[in-house]
Amino acid sequence: MFLAQQAPAAADASKFATFDIFMLLFTALIFIGFVRLVLARPRKNFFAIGFTGVSLLVFLLIDYIMIFEVWLG
Repeated sequence: MFLAQQAPAAADASKFATFDIFMLLFTALIFIGFVRLVLARPRKNFFAIGFTGVSLLVFLLIDYIMIFEVWLG
């Protein structure tokens, strides 16, 4: 009975995964790439800006879910 009561505490401690750090780093990398594409001077590649913008929105949504629903939820 004592082991059954401690199982939820162990599950709460395992909400953080090492892959979460990579997700945050990839989001920062995509953001830096998006800013560089938008600030390009001679010619802008609108396809690359759109693709990067959609990718950035997807990663930001995933990060939001990861932080507020999994870590803090």
